[in-house]
Amino acid sequence: MSRPTRFKNTQAEEGQFQLRLVVAYAIMVLLFLLLVSRFVWLQVMQHEHFSTLAQNNRISLVPILPNRGLIVDRNGVILAQNYSAYTLELTPSKMADLDATVAELSKLVNVTPRDLKLFKKLRAESRNFEAIPLKAKLSEEEAARMAAHAWRFPGVEVKARLFRDYPFKELTSHVLGYIGRINTKDVERLEEDDQTTNYRGTTYIGKTGLEYTYETQLHGTVGFEEMETDAGGRAIRTLRRTPPINGQSLHLALDIRLQELADKLFGKRRGALVAIDPRDGGVLAFLSKPGFDPSLFIDGIDSQTWKELNEDWEKPLVNRALRGLYPPGSTFKPFMAMAALETGAIGPNDIRPAPGYFTLPGSSHQFRDSKPSGNGMVNLAKAIQVSSDTFFYKLAWDMGIDRIHPVVAQFGLGSKTGIDLDGEAAGVLPSKEWKAKRFAKYRPEVGRWYPADVVSIGIGQGFNAYTPLQMANGVATLANDGAMFKPHLVQQVVDDRHAKATPINTNPVRRLAFKPAHFEYVKRGMQAVLQPGGTAARIGVNLPYTMAGKTGTAQVVQIKQGAKYNAGALAERYRDHSWFVAFAPVEAPKIALAVIVENAGFGAAAAAPIARALTDFYLTGKVPADLSGQLQTVKTETRSAAEIARAQAERAAEEQEGHDANPAP
Repeated sequence: MSRPTRFKNTQAEEGQFQLRLVVAYAIMVLLFLLLVSRFVWLQVMQHEHFSTLAQNNRISLVPILPNRGLIVDRNGVILAQNYSAYTLELTPSKMADLDATVAELSKLVNVTPRDLKLFKKLRAESRNFEAIPLKAKLSEEEAARMAAHAWRFPGVEVKARLFRDYPFKELTSHVLGYIGRINTKDVERLEEDDQTTNYRGTTYIGKTGLEYTYETQLHGTVGFEEMETDAGGRAIRTLRRTPPINGQSLHLALDIRLQELADKLFGKRRGALVAIDPRDGGVLAFLSKPGFDPSLFIDGIDSQTWKELNEDWEKPLVNRALRGLYPPGSTFKPFMAMAALETGAIGPNDIRPAPGYFTLPGSSHQFRDSKPSGNGMVNLAKAIQVSSDTFFYKLAWDMGIDRIHPVVAQFGLGSKTGIDLDGEAAGVLPSKEWKAKRFAKYRPEVGRWYPADVVSIGIGQGFNAYTPLQMANGVATLANDGAMFKPHLVQQVVDDRHAKATPINTNPVRRLAFKPAHFEYVKRGMQAVLQPGGTAARIGVNLPYTMAGKTGTAQVVQIKQGAKYNAGALAERYRDHSWFVAFAPVEAPKIALAVIVENAGFGAAAAAPIARALTDFYLTGKVPADLSGQLQTVKTETRSAAEIARAQAERAAEEQEGHDANPAP
């Protein structure tokens, strides 16, 4: 049976074909219109925007680092400076095999194990696209060798950079502090202060000391170069240059000659010394022994050296002058005397017993005097001269802490002085409120103030704990008849470009409203300390000027009642500290100082001779005969501010030339 014949509907098929053509044409027209509209949007409407982006793509901003400001002493001696040297730097993101590259580089330059250890440490702290120094301070030969082989090492650069130098190393370490590589914590601080832009390209920042406190002044302002680059990022030409503004210089009140002499006088002993000009609060000497080499920290200290410094029992990293808390011993007695006079607890002419021991009322507990037979009947001035413990035990008992604390606190003991260094300790001037707060976490009876607590406080023991800086500032205030200044290391901040100096405010922060006669009385008692019969009579022999002082011996460990102190039976670190505070000349003080020699015994034996020799040099220029050949800076000539500024400007120009230089191939 045959199938039926089917006829094509030609007309219908042609209609469908025409419809498809119309739809396709419409889609093409629509797409074309969309493309044209997009071109119009990009080429016309967004022309300015993309033109700016294109301009930015071919122009790079290259930061130009400023020279860090110099730090000089009061005579123009440079304490912190800059020098230019070549550094070998690697950018890990630009190389395929970092370890292989380092191995090859080690064949061209001397890469030490310490360099490798530090490189790994910095790499762990840095981002992958940041340049990391592998070898700092290349020799000229190494820099030239690297420049010749640079084509072999993508991601490796030899750059000329400025480095910080501290010529006096340990001698100024606790004053100047040091700079170090910027870390995450520093970045956060810069962001908070809105200083991120000003630190573009900057590698180092002040970490401690004056380098930290005056970071803003020392750093300066970063400059920029607008560089035209090609598609590969290579520089074609410089379009515009905004020069950097170099950091300002710090001119200190500190005299490096005094600092060096103090260091020599201490020798290998530990301790601290602070000398202040009572007329304006300028710090003349600020020594903490032992010190450390600040250059160890600039590029990041290695773990072994860091461990050695931290585990050293002599604690070289501790700034004893600023943070060391010590019982002041008998150097506290002049302040006790002022409190007694001001509160009327005793009169200038009152005569009281100074026996060989003081028995605590209501108990059998005895507090012995350093002189077993006692000092008989004495007045307050005589008690200061002979340093009678029993006299001040009884005086403190009679007064009570509520009469002692308010007067002594006005001399700044137990409070931060506000010196221009970070990390100052406040110390402890005991009071009932302080004890209750201090021992709040213990049982209530532990934090209760007992009448016996005040007895040891009267001779500078017990809860008393002050820094050498506080003691120096307190005795300077006493010497000044109550005029108190804020201690400061920086005398003026100098803009070397314009030879313009901005002095630090040297007005008194307050004047103690005490009777002038009471100041004079206590100062006469302190002057008698250096006279026959006084505890420091030996250093008062042939004194060419007037001097007032007070010796002190501070216990480190408590001796059992009735036992005799025997230094030879104790390990050195448990022996008494040696204190001496003084000022001179008495009639018009020019220097006030506090000296503590740790574990050195009686104040007259160790600390007082240091104070006498230092004051001799400051007032008369005399140097101890046994040290005259050892001092390097004593013969330094004083330079005017203009001469210093001119020399610094010349040095800054030399440093900038070195900073901008590139090693020749």
